[in-house]
Amino acid sequence: MSHHRLTPNVHEHTNALEAALSALRTELELPGEYPEEAIQDAEAAVSALELPAHDLTDVEFITIDPASSTDLDQALHIERDGNGYRVLYAIADVPAFVAPGGPLDAETRRRGQTFYTPDGRIPLHPEVISERAGSLLPDQDCSAFVWDFRLDDGAEVAAVSVRRARMRSRAKLSYKGVQAELDNGSPSAVLLLLKEVGLKRVDLERAREGASLNMPDQEIVQLPDGGYRIAAAPQLPVEDWNAQISLMTGMAAAQLMLAGKVGILRTMPSPDERSLHHFRLQTEALGKPWDGETSYGEYLRSLDPTDPRQLAIMHSAGMLFRGAAYTAFDGSVPEDAVQSAIGAAYAHTTAPLRRLVDRFVLVICEALCNGGEVPAWARDALPSLPDIMAGSDQLASRMERMALDTVEAALLVNHIGQEFDAIVISGSKPQKDNGNGGSNSRNGNGRNGNGGSGIIQISEPAVTARCAGELEAGTKVRVRLLASDIATREVHFELVPQGS
Repeated sequence: MSHHRLTPNVHEHTNALEAALSALRTELELPGEYPEEAIQDAEAAVSALELPAHDLTDVEFITIDPASSTDLDQALHIERDGNGYRVLYAIADVPAFVAPGGPLDAETRRRGQTFYTPDGRIPLHPEVISERAGSLLPDQDCSAFVWDFRLDDGAEVAAVSVRRARMRSRAKLSYKGVQAELDNGSPSAVLLLLKEVGLKRVDLERAREGASLNMPDQEIVQLPDGGYRIAAAPQLPVEDWNAQISLMTGMAAAQLMLAGKVGILRTMPSPDERSLHHFRLQTEALGKPWDGETSYGEYLRSLDPTDPRQLAIMHSAGMLFRGAAYTAFDGSVPEDAVQSAIGAAYAHTTAPLRRLVDRFVLVICEALCNGGEVPAWARDALPSLPDIMAGSDQLASRMERMALDTVEAALLVNHIGQEFDAIVISGSKPQKDNGNGGSNSRNGNGRNGNGGSGIIQISEPAVTARCAGELEAGTKVRVRLLASDIATREVHFELVPQGS
C-alpha cells in the first residue's frame, strides 16, 4: 500500500490534517498497546529459542528493504547454476516464537496484520520478535524457512524445496542504495543476478497476463497558498525485481499445498465488465485512456505515478482487484484456485512478521515438502483464517480509504467556490430529496438533494467525488465546490447548470 507522510506544521490546515489522520486510530478502533501477557509470552519464546541443526550460515544472504525498516521478513541469495540460477530465499521463522494457543497466538489472531497508519504503524508482533530476534537482521544467527529454487535459463522454476535452517544475513541493504549501485555500474554479483532474474520473471508475468499494482509512497506537500498536493515517489525497478522473488515463492507455496490437498490460498476472480467499464471511464477522464485491448496489467505498468492524474488512475485500479479472498482447504482442492492478478495459484508466505496467515502457510509447506505431518495446530486453524484475514484486510482498506478521503479534502480546502471540469464516472437517476443526498463524500453524508447524485472525476487536483445532480456516466460536466472539511472528510459539490 501507499503511505501518506506529512510535511512540517507551517499552516493551520496542516494541523487540522495531522489531527484528522491521527484520529483514525480511535475512530476505527485500531489495536493499541500490546498486552503485557502476550509480551511476556514473546520474551519467553525468544529466551527458549533453539536454532535448527541444518546450517546455512556460510551462504551470503542479504536483505533489501526500505532504509528505515527493522522488521525484516526476507533474505536473499542468488547464484548461477549451469545455464540457470539457484535462488535461496530465507523467510523469518515466526512460528518458532508463537506457542499455539498461548497469549501471543491469541493477540496475533486478534490483529491479523501490521497496520500502516499515516502517523506510524501498529505491529502484528511485539518488537522483541518483529524487530529483534525474529527479524533477519545482519550479523545475527537466525532461524528461517529457506526456500531453495532451481531455475532454468528463462527463470522458470525447475525444482523447489523448503526447510528450516540456521542462517545469517551479511548486509542490510536499502532499495535506494541497491538501485544506485546497479545504476552506477558497481553492483555485487548477487545484485546483478537479482536484476537478471527479476527482469525474466517480469517477462513471465507478462506472458501469463499478470498485473501488479505498485503503488508509490506519497508525501503530502503544502503549497505557498496554504493548499496541498500529493508528491509521489515511484517504486524503483529493484523493488519490482525483488517482489518477483516473493511472488515466485507464493506461487510455489500454492503448488505445494494444492498437491498436498491442504492449505490456504489467496484467490481473486477476474474483474467484471462493470468494473472494467468504470475504470475505462476514469482513465479517459484523467487523460490517459485505456483501450481495453491491452491487458490491464500491461496498462498499469505504463502509468507514471509522479503525474497526479496517473496516480489517481492507480488508486482507481483498485476496483480491478476486488473480490480477493483467502480460500482454505483440507482433503480436497478448491475448484477456482487462481489469483487472477497474478495469473496463477498463489499463497501469502513471505511476510510472517507482518501478516498472520503466512505463519501457517510456512509450516504447512515445510511439512508437505519434507514428508512430515502437517501440525495439528496449523490444520485446525485453517477454517478460521479466512474470516480473520478478511476482517483485518477490510479494516486496513477502510483506514487507507478514509486517509485518502481526508487528504482529498485537504487538497480542495483552498478551492471552495471554484468551478471544475469533470467527467461523470457513475451516473445517477432523479430521486426524491431525502435531505442527505448531495455530498461528494463517499461516506454518503451531504446536502443539496436536487435530483440524485453520481461519482465525478476531477483531473486537477485529481479527486474522485460524489456530486449532487442528475448525471450521466461518461459525460463531461461543470461542477462547483461548495465545501471541504478536513475533520469530517466531507466534500460537497454541485452540478453547474449548462449556460450559467
